[in-house]
Amino acid sequence: MAWVITRMCRDCVDMACVEVCPVDCIVQHKNKADAAGYENQLYIDPEECINCGVCEPECPWEAIFEDEQVPSVFEQDTAINAKIVEERDDFEVPERADVEVPSTDQIAANKEKWGYAG
Repeated sequence: MAWVITRMCRDCVDMACVEVCPVDCIVQHKNKADAAGYENQLYIDPEECINCGVCEPECPWEAIFEDEQVPSVFEQDTAINAKIVEERDDFEVPERADVEVPSTDQIAANKEKWGYAG
């Protein structure tokens, strides 16, 4: 079992999860602007993830779920996270940039944007 970062991270990319990951399994495509098949978001390498779960509470966008608990609206995101294993050389652990913590309203709007009521 591993954790999955869903599309609720897309273009938000807070990176608080990157900072706490003990095994550096949270990555971003090296070519963020034009990564065919990969959006501007973070991904979890399921082969490197040790299932510690420390990333989940750190995500202010509430975009991280255990793979078996990913809401059905984000079902495809599990496969996309798993696919990075095949292209791991195109991904890297990103440097954390200071970003503003989202407000409750911003988080709610992001969930609504992706059709997630959770």
